[in-house]
Amino acid sequence: MNLEQIKERTRPLINELSPVSEASLGLVSDLIVIEVYEKGHVFIDRGKRNNKEYFVYEGICRSFLLNPEGEEVTLSYFLESSVLSPNKTRTANQISHLNFQALTKLKVASLDADKFEQLMIDHIDIREFGNMVLQNELLAKVEKEIGLASLNAKERLILFREKYHFLENLISHVDIASYLGITNISLSRLRKGLKE
Repeated sequence: MNLEQIKERTRPLINELSPVSEASLGLVSDLIVIEVYEKGHVFIDRGKRNNKEYFVYEGICRSFLLNPEGEEVTLSYFLESSVLSPNKTRTANQISHLNFQALTKLKVASLDADKFEQLMIDHIDIREFGNMVLQNELLAKVEKEIGLASLNAKERLILFREKYHFLENLISHVDIASYLGITNISLSRLRKGLKE
């Protein structure tokens, strides 16, 4: 992708959250490096250095951790035209707290986090975009915590379907079950019960 194609691909993604000027869009686009990952690839590893911000251009990915039993627990999903959790929320001293995995073929725009942070300092519209990303991240986490604490498994599945209406047919049901805080067997029963 050349710079103009990157700008065209990035413009709607940024402007949907918080519009920026053409000049600011150009500054952000100048930092972008395109990365492509195959389905199943873990492109951010917990415990390893990562100093990037990411925009999802195409595909679906997830963040996950391993529980004490070594089972994967899905924390969040990121769909096409979304922004990954900000670097500040998923790293400490540039070391990742989380794993991120491509669930389909994935094309992302990566940006050096320090350079992007400097753009946020220098340009109020880029700062407002960054703040909106942080705000959305916080809201998503709070919404999930409230759901896990106050809804039963069936209600959580219904909410998942409302939020990610097509995802259930594209990704592993094991991942969905771990995201919902239930076993895969329970998810199977719930899906069957909701069909009837």
